[in-house]
Amino acid sequence: MEFLNTSNAPATIGPYSQSVKVHGLLYTSGQIALTPSGEMIENDINKQTRQIFDNIKAIVEDADSSMESIIKVNIFLTNMKDFGIVNVIMAEVFGDHKPVRSTIEVSGLPKNAMIEIDVIADVTDYH
Repeated sequence: MEFLNTSNAPATIGPYSQSVKVHGLLYTSGQIALTPSGEMIENDINKQTRQIFDNIKAIVEDADSSMESIIKVNIFLTNMKDFGIVNVIMAEVFGDHKPVRSTIEVSGLPKNAMIEIDVIADVTDYH
């Protein structure tokens, strides 16, 4: 088991790691729309979602993997009306790669975020 943290994504805001690599899988902690310097992105679902995927990309790449290795996405929204916008952005981010996904509406998120996303990625070295 290997706990990973990269300076290319925001530091955690609690007693946990950005990700953990175990048995060929990478599990990320939930990401909200913080920049790598720790600033919260304004109250805009488009900008928040894009920042989160930038953070996830940095975390996955730090584990020597890529966005194409993501097999599961969990999305937590404070307003299900944002579902369509998130779908458009996710399609842009992943293209033809379509990981499985759950989307759940929640009553609130840390720092009043509109969205939080965590992923599971396959980091098995097949070479």
